Parts: sequence; C-alpha cells; structure tokens
Amino acid sequence: MRAPMFTATGIGSMPFADPEYALNLVFRHFPEAPFWPQLPRLGVREDMIAQYSEGMPGAIINEDKRKTMIDTSRDLTEELEAFYQDYMDVMGQASKTAAWDRFALSSEFSKGIDAFERALANRPKLPFVKVQTTGPCTFALSCQDAEGLPVYYREELRDVVTKTLALKSRWQIRRFRRYAEDVICFVDEPALSAFGSASYIGVKREDVVEMLREVVSSIQAEGAFAGMHCCGNTDWSIPIDAGVDILNFDAFAYGETIARYGASLRTHFDRGGVVAWGIVPTTEAIRTETVESLAGRLDRMMALVAKKGFDPEGLARQAMITPSCGVGFMEAGDAEQVFSLTSSLSSFLRDRHGWTK
Repeated sequence: MRAPMFTATGIGSMPFADPEYALNLVFRHFPEAPFWPQLPRLGVREDMIAQYSEGMPGAIINEDKRKTMIDTSRDLTEELEAFYQDYMDVMGQASKTAAWDRFALSSEFSKGIDAFERALANRPKLPFVKVQTTGPCTFALSCQDAEGLPVYYREELRDVVTKTLALKSRWQIRRFRRYAEDVICFVDEPALSAFGSASYIGVKREDVVEMLREVVSSIQAEGAFAGMHCCGNTDWSIPIDAGVDILNFDAFAYGETIARYGASLRTHFDRGGVVAWGIVPTTEAIRTETVESLAGRLDRMMALVAKKGFDPEGLARQAMITPSCGVGFMEAGDAEQVFSLTSSLSSFLRDRHGWTK
C-alpha cells in the first residue's frame, strides 16, 4: 500500500438525514479519501447490522424494536441452497453472473451509496475511495436467532454471515474502483472490544481470526486494501494475524495499547501495513480539544510504538488520521467539529513533516 502520510478519512456513520449534505461534508474534509455515509437517522435499514442483512437467508428486520434477526423458527433449507448457489456462481463466474445482485447494497438499505457514486462521477480520479462493511464477528454476535441467541453460535449461520459480508465488500470495491487509484474497505468490528470478556464466552480466537481472514482475503482478491476498525481496546494481534492492511482504533482513549503488540506490529509494518490513528474523539471531548492538543497526544502514542524499535519517520509515513468512531448519533454540530478537526490535524501533521497534499 502506498504511504498515506497522515491521509484523513472517516468511519462511516453520520447524524444527518440528507445524503447530499452529508457528502458535501465528506468531500470538504476528506478530499483524498472520501467515503459513502451511513445515515442511521433515516431508519433501521441504515443501522450497521440491518444494512448488511439484505439478501441473507432468513433475515428479518423489526423496525419498531430496531433489531435484525435470522428467523430460524422456519425451515431455511431452500433459502440456504439458493444462497450457496449464488455464492458459487459469483466465485466461479464473478464478472458474468446476476447472482451478484444478492450481495448488492440497494438504495432501500443505503441512501448514501448512490449519492456517493453520483458525486464521484463528476470528479477527477482520487488517490483513495473508502467503503465499509460490518465485520463478521460483530454481525454474528449482534444478530440473534429465533431463540434469542447470537447467530455466531450456529456454525452454519456464522458461515453465511461471513460469506455475505465478504461478497458485499467485493461488490462495493467493484462499484467504486474506477473512481480512485486505490480502494480501501474497512471492516467494522466494535464487538471485538469485548473479546475475551464474560459477554462472549465460547468465542474462540481461532474462529474470529478465520472469519476476519475470509473477509479480508476477499477484499484483497479484488485488489483493494482491507482495514479493520474497532472503537475500543482489543487483542490487536487478531486482525494482524487475519492479514489486514490497515489497523484503525480509538487512539484517543486507548492509544497506548497498540504499543503492547510489538512483535505483531513488526509483522504488520514489514508487509507494508498502515495504522489509522483514531485520535479525534467522538464524544463531548471534541468541544475542548484543538489541533495542537490532539497532535501532542498522537506524538506521545507514536513515541511509545517507536520505543519498540520502529523508525518514527516510517511510522508517520504509514499513518492515517481518523475519528475514533462513527459520528452517527452525535449532535450535528459536534459531528461537524469532529470532521473539521480530523481534516485540520491531517494538514497540520503534513505541514510539520514538510509533506504536501
């Protein structure tokens, strides 16, 4: 992956009901790596679980309770057979089959994605375009079966979830790669912040790595770069073992934790990996932070990593800047301040290094 040198981008969710307004902000603040906005205030279908359930066997969305489930109370045999036939058709004849339609993100589930393409069509080719997909672990642990249990614990459904998300990632990359030199696809895994806790007894590390690896490999097979976002603390060797190109995390609250994984980071950087530092807070802390305070905070976090034997300049070249999480449920003014500070911080850091956009 080319050295991003503090390129700024966002996570995905935004607190607006107007896709055009959201995209104006995206292109204003993230002109080198824009992304399509997820707009949960438009309804449950824009939530990170429901949005990716389209085409999944047995998927039901309860709009009143704002929940997505897999209806295992009925026989899903025929739906599963049809799903795997479409999957095999896509894998066998990826550029020819109409089976790709199952893995699309339609306008009923994303008002931002069509608007994003319209906006890109009128612009020169960009360095990066960023898309996003809910991670397989977060989806499988958040979506329940008819008995109220996470579908993660049903191996056959866990496989369906993973394959669906892998191909939804590839569908997005195919749609947008004409507009940029490189496409980045973030796999959003907030549930991994609870990995190893009593909340997820029975969630095995090897299964998590394998699920992530399948999605990451699918992204990379389309010639794109795979990132993993987790807005918390987790075992950072997991995404590295899964082969991600970009690690993205809440560096504002947990920035020091990444330095604990020196050996894994060595593997990550040796294969050209990037760390996307989510140093701009998505809490009310945004009201008191400045570019200078955030730059100082980031300097301290990166210095901890450098002490593990990494070249500081190399760390800077292999760094991106993001908010710590999505801003979908923030106050609109606070969300706009998050974007403004993220963009301004990127410019400040580049100027300090003598790099130009």
